[in-house]
Amino acid sequence: MLRRFLILAAAVVAASAQKYDGPVPPKPDLPYLKHASNLVPTEAVEAQEEKKKDDVTYVVPGAASSARTPLASPIFLLKSDKINPDRLGLYRLDVRNGRREITLGPRKQAKPIRIEVTRLASGLYRIEVGESLDPGEYSLSPEGSNQTFCFQVF
Repeated sequence: MLRRFLILAAAVVAASAQKYDGPVPPKPDLPYLKHASNLVPTEAVEAQEEKKKDDVTYVVPGAASSARTPLASPIFLLKSDKINPDRLGLYRLDVRNGRREITLGPRKQAKPIRIEVTRLASGLYRIEVGESLDPGEYSLSPEGSNQTFCFQVF
C-alpha cells in the first residue's frame, strides 16, 4: 500500500514539474482564443445595464464579435493579473436589434456554461469549455462585473 502511494506521489510531482512551452498571451487580464499556436484576443467591452421592472438586461453594442472561432469547444489562455479565472462565467448572448444582450431577473436566471480552469504556470491559465457550443455569440465575464470578453462561434 505504501509503495503504491509513493509511486502515485512521484507521478503527481513529475506531472506538476512539467513546464508549459506553448504560446503566452501578450496582455494580462484578456482571454485569448487558442487556435493551434496562434492566439486571438477576445473582444473586451463593458456591458451596459438597462433596467425594466424586475429584469436587468446587459447590452453589448454590435451584432457580432470581432473575435471569431470555428471551434465548438474553444480553449482560452489567460495571463492573470487582476482577474481571478475561477470567477469567470461563460454565457450565450442573444442578438436583437443589432446588439448582443442577456436578460436576468427573478424569473430569468441565465445558466452559465460549464468551463474548466487549469493553471499552466504562475499567473497563466487554460480555460476550456465543458460542452460543445452552438454557433452564436458568447461572453466570458468575471462574476460581479460588467466587464465582458466576447467571441463568436461560427
